[in-house]
Amino acid sequence: MSGDIIRPPGELGDLLVCYLERLEIDHVFGIPGGAIEPLYDALARSERCHKIKVITARHEAGAAFMADGYARETGKIGVCCTTTGPGATNLITGVASAYVDNIPLLVITAQTTLSNFGRGAFQESSYDAVNTVGMFESCTVYNSLVTHPGQFEVKLTSALMSALREPRGPAHISVPSDIFRMSAPAFPTYPDFETLVRKPPALVDFDALEVLCRHLQNSKRIALLLGRRCCGAHEIVLEFAELLGAPFVTTPQGKTCVTPYHDLNYGVFGFAGHRSAQQLLAEPELDLIISIGSNLGEWATNGWDSSSIMNNKLVVIDSFQQSFQRAPMARLHVCGDIGTILEVLSARIKVTQQSGRAYLSDTPPQEESVQEIFIPDRRESEKYRCAPRHITIDSPEKYRYAENKTGLIKPQRLICELNQRFPPETRFLADTGNSFSWTTHYLFRGNLGAYRLAMGFAAMGWAIGAGVGTAFGAPERPVVVITGDGSFLMNGQEITVAVEHNLPVIYVILNDRALGMVMHGQRLTGAERIAYQLPAVDFAAMARAMGARGYNVYELTDFDKIDYKDLCTCGQPSLIDVHIDPNEVPPMSLRARTLKSV
Repeated sequence: MSGDIIRPPGELGDLLVCYLERLEIDHVFGIPGGAIEPLYDALARSERCHKIKVITARHEAGAAFMADGYARETGKIGVCCTTTGPGATNLITGVASAYVDNIPLLVITAQTTLSNFGRGAFQESSYDAVNTVGMFESCTVYNSLVTHPGQFEVKLTSALMSALREPRGPAHISVPSDIFRMSAPAFPTYPDFETLVRKPPALVDFDALEVLCRHLQNSKRIALLLGRRCCGAHEIVLEFAELLGAPFVTTPQGKTCVTPYHDLNYGVFGFAGHRSAQQLLAEPELDLIISIGSNLGEWATNGWDSSSIMNNKLVVIDSFQQSFQRAPMARLHVCGDIGTILEVLSARIKVTQQSGRAYLSDTPPQEESVQEIFIPDRRESEKYRCAPRHITIDSPEKYRYAENKTGLIKPQRLICELNQRFPPETRFLADTGNSFSWTTHYLFRGNLGAYRLAMGFAAMGWAIGAGVGTAFGAPERPVVVITGDGSFLMNGQEITVAVEHNLPVIYVILNDRALGMVMHGQRLTGAERIAYQLPAVDFAAMARAMGARGYNVYELTDFDKIDYKDLCTCGQPSLIDVHIDPNEVPPMSLRARTLKSV
């Protein structure tokens, strides 16, 4: 952070921008309008000083998705802003998505002038009209309307603190246009602001930690379930697993926290997961299953499966009380900073091992006889192995990797091609629907943070905007967005933002002329087959019309006609329209089972 940014007195909009600069935020995403114009005036002054660059989305939800992607990539707070009325209501879906996934955002919406509240002003959204502040109440960690200039700085800093403290999430302030225009004092007013937003010292329930140590000592066979909140502590997580000799599985969102090629990694448990992970947690010999940093929702627990995880073998380690509320049957709940807890446990294990005492069973993890699965290919290259050694994916007999009689690409084959075609540093973002079913099961990348989902709220089109925000946060890394034709028809206009700013984001469309998850869900549950069809669209031509590159892939040889190195470095976005076999059912039996049980 930079604490030496001082300017002469200006408007309150300038004060807000000054705080963003102190947090070293270099991009703000939004759409301008009359009521928010005073803030855009201040942002224009910052842009002229080469501080903050303003990015105009094509829809307000896209702006929130971009801020989400930027926050995930940079670790900073993502900032999105919009005008009053429909601008604010359009923003809500993206804000709700970030809220469910605990992504820190500063959300700024405008209001008409205070004197016009309750008078039917154009796009009024005050408490006396369409109450947008009330709408944000359930999807933010802080939510407030500024009604006096004296409140502005206090509420702004409160919002920033709330967004960046655990549990993280979007913080919303709504500001009337005339208040944005009011004079601000010489600033920054709060000289120790950096301390206010710094992560506080780790707090740990040491009494529960002592109980966990006893459970570890009395257990012979232990497995770990790793969730998304392990990402910031991946090194100590792996050290803990290795000291225990404990095999581990991940949730779909935790998949990116550890390399899939670690010998103790048995794959993804839950939605679109792997058979090896399910078999591991179902072993009767397991004494203890330790969930670390998982939200323990439907897709992380295989539909709250009591036979494998949601039982008294479970121990929950997390900093979020919500995780404990979802697993009251667990044997033990240990609250605190994940990294600190695992550091203490690892240190205890090292001491006892060095003293020669049998702290835990020294029996190595059981080796599974896992079939190595290769894609049939004329090149017969071993580089096309689909899964790491311990992870069992669905068999080629079930999902036939070769083209079918129509020549359409198998989606399993597509994902395996993506595994091989792009460099290790590539960021992959998978959209809601079949895209994250296929990628969760078949996409394996060794580098941390390479794979990102927004599965909590599961907003269609999230990845399209988030890919743009990711590219702004890491312009030196290739960004691949895997999305469906339904999601692209909903939010595909955001590709023009990538065109405008010369971002080499690569969009891969799973084109099956359907809302794929709806289609397969109706088929698997025996529901009426209705309303899933989409028209035939040439998305490559659509991309070219918007100024991007466009490629059609109908058969395997079409993959070889694309220069992937050039895609990653050409300085413009590209779209690959892949015509996939719509009859291939994605690994979504968990979702079908949950729908059937309703």
